Amino acid sequence: MKKFDISVLSVAPLRQGETMKQGIDTAVLLAKAVDKMGYNRIWFAEHHNHDAYASAATVSIVQHILANTKNIRVGSGGVMLPNHSPLVVAEQFGTLETLYPNRVDLALGRAPGTDQKTADVIRRSNHNGVFFFEREVQDILRFIGEESVQGEVRAYPGVGTNVPVFVLGSSTGSAKIAAKLGLPYAFGAQFTPHAMAETITIYRENFQPSAYLQEPYVIACINVVAADSMEEATFISASHLQVYIDIYTNNLSQLIPPTKDFLESLSQVELEILHHRLGYTIMGDAKTIRRDLIEFQQTYQVDEIIVSSNIYESKKEIHSYEILKKVVDDLFE
Repeated sequence: MKKFDISVLSVAPLRQGETMKQGIDTAVLLAKAVDKMGYNRIWFAEHHNHDAYASAATVSIVQHILANTKNIRVGSGGVMLPNHSPLVVAEQFGTLETLYPNRVDLALGRAPGTDQKTADVIRRSNHNGVFFFEREVQDILRFIGEESVQGEVRAYPGVGTNVPVFVLGSSTGSAKIAAKLGLPYAFGAQFTPHAMAETITIYRENFQPSAYLQEPYVIACINVVAADSMEEATFISASHLQVYIDIYTNNLSQLIPPTKDFLESLSQVELEILHHRLGYTIMGDAKTIRRDLIEFQQTYQVDEIIVSSNIYESKKEIHSYEILKKVVDDLFE
């Protein structure tokens, strides 16, 4: 089995009743904890017009987490490029790299990370940003690149910072762009697992070595809910399952506390959502997590797994990451 790195993805979620400040403080606690555990990186995803997340101003969250951690890489997972000027993104992350050398990642997505009305407000006159994604990624690569590739307009700070750039996606289109540009590719299996095998294959088969990367590098994002027992994992996973029901019923809310007999309380429609639309999720005790991780990696042979967890209690979320890290460490002893 191919060895893989392990990382964390967060949206700085709010638990039911939390303020935005409390949500950010909880994200800091998580980042500090996984930093000490030795996780490779923690990324924060950009979402807008949702009172369930505190990660809308992604660059601000990234800077705050960098200031409160010591070793872990911190970055966007991602910046939704249709919402932003490539020059400004390069300036922002060039500044972060200047302040925190060798700890900053810039992962770029081509979706707006919100509904169409909100996207219109964010970018105003630019309704076609998604179609310019490849070109704008290239612009950012130039702005943060060496002096020799600069044009008349430059990013300061930015020039020469060479912030690592990743392409996010859940489709063959984004995979082809990452492959063409010779960039690492992060697949969002936490939402759309069904296309993962095809998409990763297309990325690997079409990959063109570049100044940034000589061989394909695949990151897969999956959901993990780990606990000391199967019973506890099943119980605390109710919050995670509710997130997916809320997404597909257009009723996104803050993380709710888990309840007993959660599945028995669901309607047939809600059960169908979980059956057909639940992202790739591994849940259980350490033994089960180990078994399912091995199965996943034997199937996809990724270079890195980045994990999302929707667990209501912060202490149990951190403990879930403790269990996962120990499982992964034991795999490769």
